[in-house]
Amino acid sequence: MIKNFRTRLQPTPWLGWLAFLGIFLIAGVIGGVIVLWKGLSVTNLTDLVPWGLWITIDLSSIALAAGAFSLCAAVYLIGLKRYEPVARTATFVGLIGYSMAMLCLFMDIGRPFKFYQAFLYWNTHSLLWEVTMCVALYFTVLLLESMPIIANMDWLRTRFPNLTARMSRVHHYAPYLAIAGLVLSSLHQSSLGAAYGVLKARPFWYKPEMSVLFMLSAIVGGISMTLFASMLASQLTNKAKVRDELIEKLSLFVGWALVAYFYWRFWDTLSMTYTYEPGRTEGLQLLTKGPLAFNFWFGEILIGILLPMILLLNSKTRENRFWRMSALLMVVGGLVAYRWNINLAGALVVLSYLPGQPTVTYASYAPSLIEWLVGLGVIAFGLLVFSLGVRYLRVVDHFFVEEEHGTVDIKATQPVGI
Repeated sequence: MIKNFRTRLQPTPWLGWLAFLGIFLIAGVIGGVIVLWKGLSVTNLTDLVPWGLWITIDLSSIALAAGAFSLCAAVYLIGLKRYEPVARTATFVGLIGYSMAMLCLFMDIGRPFKFYQAFLYWNTHSLLWEVTMCVALYFTVLLLESMPIIANMDWLRTRFPNLTARMSRVHHYAPYLAIAGLVLSSLHQSSLGAAYGVLKARPFWYKPEMSVLFMLSAIVGGISMTLFASMLASQLTNKAKVRDELIEKLSLFVGWALVAYFYWRFWDTLSMTYTYEPGRTEGLQLLTKGPLAFNFWFGEILIGILLPMILLLNSKTRENRFWRMSALLMVVGGLVAYRWNINLAGALVVLSYLPGQPTVTYASYAPSLIEWLVGLGVIAFGLLVFSLGVRYLRVVDHFFVEEEHGTVDIKATQPVGI
């Protein structure tokens, strides 16, 4: 027995990865306890810049989870059944993303232990209330959609066979859950942008196209995240098995979607140059010529949109696994850059509405150490859960689907080609 215990503790890449993530998890927990104890005063958030690093992680996590509703809608509503294995991965990634978002929000709302009041006192005129309700309801949908995946755990199937059998049967309701997920996720993905777009006191944000941009960027980034995570997992462990032709076809869709996103993003930016408007013009200069210029032109436009668009629309580079993975990772990074840019460009420009000529001043913001510790802890949590899913739940396995009476390997029953 002692010998077996020592064998399990021998250093392996898997244990090293868990230890690496464990360091950030512990640091994140310590940082979270400090925030709950002392409040938001330990952060660099202010009344002028109330949304910072945590909101960026929150918005990015929700956007990168959008592959769940978009791919599930394609599989169960449009009828593209061949992409069901990828949608299965996207569902689990979506569950992780929404969990990360709720952890960030719990730390960011200032009075975290009163989070439940949004469910008791309905403010139906508030976009943030609508987002809160949709996030909670869609998280419930993701839990139900993930039950057949969790039922694949060997330990659970051995000890609770009846329970896992019932969990697997939830798969029969997948089309109905896909409809609910499409409605709920579409509502709040667009409403997250609208929550910025209705803030008249922040002229840079105040515009109707924010909903479209948030929705479109979430679809592009969410699918890219699922595809990249699947390919990376298949490179690192034999527990992950992918059908490369499925990922290649979806990558082509991402490439064309980037064309539409590039048009909307550039139009949204350049339309602000037509005239001068206090606050909005200064925000544009901050984004395109000021401290955020490198992040905008290089991180968001060049790396996040143009390069991956070219790589994914070109058949030679798209069929090359290295270039495809690089392009998908660029899209993910570009989405995070967009969320960071759009948040800070509007928050750092403060417009005074005192009588007389409006005056524009600039605020400043840099995340504190506590914010970094909590943020990195949340990211480590997401990486840990996905790693455990790949290893024990067959989350990334394109030769495995749920059937009516359990699970079946489709490697021998379905051709490799599409």
